[in-house]
Amino acid sequence: MTTPADERLIAALQAEHAAIYGFGIAGPKLDGGTIGLARTAESAHRNRRDALIVRLAGAGVTAPAAAPAYQMPFPVTDRASALKLAVLIEERTAAQWRLALPVTAGEVRKLSLDALIDCATRAVAFRQAAGTTPVSVPFPGKV
Repeated sequence: MTTPADERLIAALQAEHAAIYGFGIAGPKLDGGTIGLARTAESAHRNRRDALIVRLAGAGVTAPAAAPAYQMPFPVTDRASALKLAVLIEERTAAQWRLALPVTAGEVRKLSLDALIDCATRAVAFRQAAGTTPVSVPFPGKV
């Protein structure tokens, strides 16, 4: 039986799967100044995904596999739309980690908070690269 914390971690894992896919779509449209941000972001999401799979397995929870494909919220055709997608990916992933905070404690709560901060920080970097203002939001991850 899964706990509320396990259910939130499963939701966060699904967001991490989607983030990895999304950066695969955005990356080819980025340039030398922004591709490094995307590579770093994708790597962070892969590392977090892998850690979640191990954590869930250790708790006896079967981790869901990634979907074969994810629908993009809009066409990604150029640098501007790729950066817009990158911001959205980080915001949506941050939202899942934020939802984990009330039902987690200890080490898992720290993991959730660190992930939320990480996503929010990357969203700022992508907004800056896109020239979007404001570059930060008052409550990262708030849906």
